[in-house]
Amino acid sequence: MTLKNRTSLLALVDSLIVFFSIFIGYFLLHPVTNPFENNFLLASAITIFAAHHALAWYFGLYRKVWEYASIGELKLIFKAVTLSIIAVGLVQFLYRGDVLLRALAITWMLHLLLIGGSRLSWRIFRDTKFRDKHANMKKTMIIGAGQAGQMVARQLLTNPENGLKPVLFLDDDTKKHGYEIHGIRVASAGTDAIEEMVKDNNIEHIIVAIPSLSRSESADLMKRCVDTGVRTQTIPMIEDIMTGKVSVTDMHDVKIEDLLGRDEVQLDMNKIANQLSSKTILVTGAGGSIGSEITRQIMRFGPKKLLLLGHGENSIYLINMELQKNKTPDTEIIPIIADIQDRDRMFSIMEEYKPDVVYHAAAHKHVPLMEGNPMEAVKNNIFGTKNVADAAHNSGVGNFVMVSTDKAVNPPNVMGATKRFAEMLVQNLAKRSNTKFAAVRFGNVLGSRGSVIPLFKRQIAAGGPVTITDSRMTRFFMTIPEASRLVIQAGSLAEGGEVFVLDMGEPVKIVDLARNLIRLSGYTELDIPIKETGIRPGEKLFEELLNADEIQSEMVFPKIYVGKANPAAELELKLLLEKLPEMDSEEVKRVLIGLANRKNVENKNKFLANAK
Repeated sequence: MTLKNRTSLLALVDSLIVFFSIFIGYFLLHPVTNPFENNFLLASAITIFAAHHALAWYFGLYRKVWEYASIGELKLIFKAVTLSIIAVGLVQFLYRGDVLLRALAITWMLHLLLIGGSRLSWRIFRDTKFRDKHANMKKTMIIGAGQAGQMVARQLLTNPENGLKPVLFLDDDTKKHGYEIHGIRVASAGTDAIEEMVKDNNIEHIIVAIPSLSRSESADLMKRCVDTGVRTQTIPMIEDIMTGKVSVTDMHDVKIEDLLGRDEVQLDMNKIANQLSSKTILVTGAGGSIGSEITRQIMRFGPKKLLLLGHGENSIYLINMELQKNKTPDTEIIPIIADIQDRDRMFSIMEEYKPDVVYHAAAHKHVPLMEGNPMEAVKNNIFGTKNVADAAHNSGVGNFVMVSTDKAVNPPNVMGATKRFAEMLVQNLAKRSNTKFAAVRFGNVLGSRGSVIPLFKRQIAAGGPVTITDSRMTRFFMTIPEASRLVIQAGSLAEGGEVFVLDMGEPVKIVDLARNLIRLSGYTELDIPIKETGIRPGEKLFEELLNADEIQSEMVFPKIYVGKANPAAELELKLLLEKLPEMDSEEVKRVLIGLANRKNVENKNKFLANAK
């Protein structure tokens, strides 16, 4: 039924109720009298008719969607009816000096009963129709019986096309226990009862509707839900709802990031803005997972120019197109296709654009691939970093931030060793440069290209098995946005020569990650088995963010430490740089891994001898 037809029908129903109610009321008081012969009643009926419709339009009674009628709409009916009766009473008093109080009282009650009932009948009809449709839908448990949970329940009840039937609220508020909300029973229990509730009530779907939870609390709750094997969805965080970015009913599947439980990073916006706003910023590896997210974060601070430097034209094209859509006229985005191994090109770019800050995120990072191609790791991670750093120093760049990795700590592989070598190059350059050089170490980022998460997802989509190298293996994880924000924050704290280390939280077992992804995809390990394949060349069972002698106890900023990672002497590095191109692959591995794992400078001569 169209809005126009519905409004006309409601107006017609109201007209009949309003006009005849006073006659009915008078007849109930005087059953032997014909009320329609009473001119005073006729005048009163016409007055009520006019007053009611005027008030109905004023209060918007014909603009309401009565399928969703609630207390608010009933209050408006009460106001319109009461005021129209008062208006008639005044007219009666002015007309002949008295008021038909009993007749008006009965008329008032009839108006409330019939007009309110006509409206609620729409709601009753719709709820009955949808209740029938819910018969074959998935039984859904809503965790959280607060305002958000009630909104979700109402949305599900009135939109059967989503295929979900809410049958149970779970809330830890004991005062709500035993009550029903929208006809749905409320069970009062803690999160440890989730599995029991799922089994006892044959729950097929879970919705977490507590947007005020912190990320760590939310992660614990999500893990318990995922462990039931039932598909779990959640509503957005409270800050996103309050800022209007999303609605409380914008539910999404639980993601692996939701299980990480890391609270959002609160940045020192003023300090970062002073460094980036209206400045020229260069990001190498700008098309990669970390580099591209760094550029997104930088755009929030309104740089004058943002230089997107990368070797892969497609990735640079994509991030350039993305950023161009939302940029302000004050920011110029310049895509640059260049290879950091091209020293002359790096110097030329630095001289042409004179960036104020450089974020160096370009690197080869895949451990097994670099183990098989050590000279490529050397050329890109060592010589490439040296080229960019020397060019930044030569051009008077204000700040240079190198993105490093936890694999640079005690590395058994060439990738980690080349990154530690690059850190030492940057640290030594900081000693004699006006440019503030620093490195930032962190662990794995969820969902980055070449990482384990995309691999697991592809394996699950193909029907399995999901392959892990060793069930004992652990890794540190954080999200790409968090890592990128902390890199930018660390850069603003740099005084020169620091190796910043990001707080990665607790290490995560790779096998647990695989199990959670399988469950989040709607499968069990019977459907998608996990297969152990053995540790690959260069891999460690666990990663470290600092050596034991590098650990700094206090944070310089929430989630940011400064490590006491001392570099080898610049002369030693210079000699190795001259020798590396002449070495074979095995010698490169031995020398670099030995240097990166050296604990003190007393072994300097030994390593120099090995390099000669």
